Amino acid sequence: MEHDTETRAIDDLHRAVSACKYDEKIAEGKAIVERLTKLKYELQHNRPLTPLLDDGRQDVADYNQELNALASPTWFDVPWLYAECYLYRRISSFFALSTHWKSYDVFARQKLSTFVSSRPAVLELAAKYKQLINQLKDNVPNIKTSEETEAAEKLLFSEMCEICLWGNATDLSLLTALSYEDIQKLQGAEARKIQEKNILVNDLPAAYRTLKTAQNTDPKGERRVDIVLDNAGFELFVDLILAGYLLEAGLATQIVLHPKSIPWFVSDVVPADFASLLNALANPQALYAAPQEGSNEAPAPLSDQEVSDLSFLFEHWSSLHQEGRLILRPNLFWTAPGSYWRLPSSAPDLYEDLQRSELVVFKGDLNYRKLAGDAMWAPTVPFSDAIGPMGPKSGIRTLALRTCKADTVVGLPTGDDERLKGMDGGGGDVGARKWAWSGKWAVVQFCDGKA
Repeated sequence: MEHDTETRAIDDLHRAVSACKYDEKIAEGKAIVERLTKLKYELQHNRPLTPLLDDGRQDVADYNQELNALASPTWFDVPWLYAECYLYRRISSFFALSTHWKSYDVFARQKLSTFVSSRPAVLELAAKYKQLINQLKDNVPNIKTSEETEAAEKLLFSEMCEICLWGNATDLSLLTALSYEDIQKLQGAEARKIQEKNILVNDLPAAYRTLKTAQNTDPKGERRVDIVLDNAGFELFVDLILAGYLLEAGLATQIVLHPKSIPWFVSDVVPADFASLLNALANPQALYAAPQEGSNEAPAPLSDQEVSDLSFLFEHWSSLHQEGRLILRPNLFWTAPGSYWRLPSSAPDLYEDLQRSELVVFKGDLNYRKLAGDAMWAPTVPFSDAIGPMGPKSGIRTLALRTCKADTVVGLPTGDDERLKGMDGGGGDVGARKWAWSGKWAVVQFCDGKA
């Protein structure tokens, strides 16, 4: 396990403590730095994991019970998934037990920085999104026949989901088809073919049919889509792009976003990140005109049009949130130490709530690993089998949007794993699945648990 997490946390908190003016807060911050340093030492030197101190959160007992069942393991001899979750949960406890630092997120600065550094993509997407939303509101798709309209809507859905899939790896060529006017351009079609070759399994057509059928069956009824979030920064930005599109296109009447309850895996979304992003969009000139960290040179100011485009996003998303059509619903289960196979028994209320959704979208690598039990399945095992109690007859429709960054992968066509291992750097020469570590390849997998 890498030690970069603790180092980043220590460095960030040092900066925050140095900026403090109150002795009591400074002393408490320094004490937290000492605890982080001790944790880093324990990890580096393979010391035993110690029980979490009771910081008032309900999940402490679950973590400690599982730790006890593992017979007090050391850092190098503990299931990988538990060790990762325990690390971030223990860091969180240092702050939760404090008086002056309870709500401090040592990763917040880094998350906002990734959004700032994505300025070109943010500005391009903002302009296209504004154009698209206005077209959807005016209901003038610029396409003559119903067949062309249906094809355009299906393609647009795929475009939006693929932008959401790739997150900060987004290829800006994907943005060429974000309006009805551009959607049939040859350039966009070619760009899609190039990008789609890296999606090993693509079940987006099935997900689209599910939402479109629900829309046609009950156009005036409540139809909810849930998104279990992954990273903040630019990735949260594109998640909101997808959410706004689904609402304005009528494919959903409400979007429920599921952030983490505590700072998690460095970059995961917590509720404060949503507010931070909206605040940044409310005053984008201040955000983008300031020199970036490590540079004394101020970037070029935004144009009036760019400010207008970003302000449109702020107003649109704020309005959706105020109307209750775009809501956040954190739950401690998302930061539990085990897999999502435990959802029906560990969090029955959340499980029943997700059954009310038309579609539950799980973003990112960790959510995928937890869906599949973080197990070393044969890569051809069907996705519906690998997600266990979240699969058939669960009452939950699951869509996983995942760029591969770990070994766990299922649902591949026969021979694909071998083919990818045989590529340069694919890992076949050392018996590893290295191709699945870089984020170059992706899977989009759907299971209809309501069927």
